[in-house]
Amino acid sequence: MQEFLYILRLVRGDMLSIGPTAEEQAVVAEHFAYLQDLNAKGVIILVGRTLTTDEHTMGLAVFRAESEEAARKIMNGDPAVTNGVMSATLFPFKVVLHGK
Repeated sequence: MQEFLYILRLVRGDMLSIGPTAEEQAVVAEHFAYLQDLNAKGVIILVGRTLTTDEHTMGLAVFRAESEEAARKIMNGDPAVTNGVMSATLFPFKVVLHGK
């Protein structure tokens, strides 16, 4: 298994400062459930987001996949990406140190 990272950025940059629409809120809930499911399956290494609410706000998911094609499928299957609430960029990644 290889490791990958995808970075998520809000499509509507002011979503956190103004607040999400009901549709965006529902998509973000689906996004979180999707990541929870991947975590339960042992795919996820780490998921998190910055606590900023400006143009630098981002989330990330570090995960395992068999290939770049499989990793891209995981990233593009994220409901936040498929529903256009967040954009995502995929990177090959290697965890070098991991805390307890």
